[in-house]
Amino acid sequence: MLNSKKIKLLIDDSLLILIMATLACCGLIYEYLLSHYSARILGSVETVIYAIIGIMIVSMGLGAFAAKRVKDAFQGFVILELLVAFIGCSATLFIASIIGFTQTLPQLIANTYQIPMDVLPRGGWLSRLTWLSTQLPYIFAFILGFFIGMEIPLIARIRERIYGQHLAHNAGTIYGADYIGAGVGAAIWVVFMLKIEISQAAALTASLNLVAGFIFLVRFRRYLKHVRCILLGHFSLLLLVIAVFEFGGGWQKQMQDMLYLDKVVYQTQTPYQNLVFTERKLGGNLDPIYNFYINGRLQFSSLDEKIYHEFLVHPAMQASNLHDNILIIGGGDGLALREVLKWQPKSVTLIDLDPNLVALFKYPEDKLPPYLAREIKMLTQNSFSDPRVSVHHEDAFIGIDRLLQEKQVFDTIIVDLPDPSHPDLNKLYSVNFYYRLNHLLNADGVMVVQSTSPFHAKNAFVSIAKTVKKAHFKFVEQYHENIPSFGEWGWTIATKQAKPVSSRLQNLDKIKVPTTWLTPDLLQSSFVFNKDYYKNTEKVKVNYLGSNQLYFYHQTAWERETEFSD
Repeated sequence: MLNSKKIKLLIDDSLLILIMATLACCGLIYEYLLSHYSARILGSVETVIYAIIGIMIVSMGLGAFAAKRVKDAFQGFVILELLVAFIGCSATLFIASIIGFTQTLPQLIANTYQIPMDVLPRGGWLSRLTWLSTQLPYIFAFILGFFIGMEIPLIARIRERIYGQHLAHNAGTIYGADYIGAGVGAAIWVVFMLKIEISQAAALTASLNLVAGFIFLVRFRRYLKHVRCILLGHFSLLLLVIAVFEFGGGWQKQMQDMLYLDKVVYQTQTPYQNLVFTERKLGGNLDPIYNFYINGRLQFSSLDEKIYHEFLVHPAMQASNLHDNILIIGGGDGLALREVLKWQPKSVTLIDLDPNLVALFKYPEDKLPPYLAREIKMLTQNSFSDPRVSVHHEDAFIGIDRLLQEKQVFDTIIVDLPDPSHPDLNKLYSVNFYYRLNHLLNADGVMVVQSTSPFHAKNAFVSIAKTVKKAHFKFVEQYHENIPSFGEWGWTIATKQAKPVSSRLQNLDKIKVPTTWLTPDLLQSSFVFNKDYYKNTEKVKVNYLGSNQLYFYHQTAWERETEFSD
């Protein structure tokens, strides 16, 4: 008889430990899921991710303190798991719907009352409502973290209740299961969850909460009240989880589409980034405009991308004496490559981290709607299919070491990376990175770097030039042009010896390849800034590896710009 009691106790305890590990797994996935999704829709990726994780950790501590207020640990635990499953499953849908609604509310008011958009009042309650909607991810993070934090104290009390005594190593056993479960959750997130729709990931995680809660209910029902009501709650939530898994992606897409000014015609999530195409129809016989976004940030518009890419590529190519071997860092859309191929190089090496991004532009017919695929092929002119092009999918920070080991040398280096809006990108704007690019550049070659906006992010723009100069480039200059989709935009261009690029182009009367926008006069004038532009910039710092200085400059500038726009 005693032996059977011990076996029963061992089964109960093992189930509790397994449930604890499962809940820890779910908790970590929720943490990553909410921070990952919030960063995608709010921007400021690193800041948002750390803030969400920090808030959840603090609220978990508060939840652990609050657990003592739950009088019945058994009853409290099953209700708690229903709450965690509901919030975890639906949080991203709530966030997307409310943020989407606040973004479209001004247009809705304008349409309802026949008021032109440009005369609607800015600021006031509309601005406050928009601001409040952007705080929702943090609010949900706090609530979810608070409830997750209650799990460990309740499980600890339940274990002592079934043993009928104080357990000396209760905390160690539970925390051991918690840490192991969290580690498994991290692995599941990286290996599996990142590759599926965010709503499906949330639904699958919530289903684990439901399973854990249901097993607990069945095993310990003798300690529970209102079992039928709890079962009804589980059944209702199961229907919600199934609905979110099946249809959540579509619902979320419709709500996220509200975040863009134009109709979203394609959206996908790669292991590295969220990719979106939008379409704006102009009516009449005018061609529609297609915009491409990465993580919510505009990368190019079919309306004016040639302005950007011609200014990026042709000044450096025109100033280089040779055009045989070209290196492009980034440029996974193939548009800079299109311009480079006009110079008839012998070889082009392109390094871009995301193979899915490159595949989207290399084989658009495999992924995109037919009309959009045709437009992309027209834009890229099948640049990735050129046999002279060699594409390497790797982190450029590491990839250039391979090129150095192979003793490769390039006549022109074109760095076409996204803005340094994330610390992982910041290293690709560091002295360390540019110094190694210096060693890859032909003695008389030219390097050009896309350098964000000289108007909206002046300190970041100037810091890039100072950083390139610190990497032992002899002549470093900057130039700029207005691009309707972006506003004022700038580039940094550098040489190792001989003359600066502006001097090399001083007497230019014709660009050697056909262009749509760029002319010699436009090119030469782009090196001219207003007389006080570089005044008081001596305090702008160089961006060293690990300093995140440029990331700070960039974030500060664009956050200030957002405040002004509100």
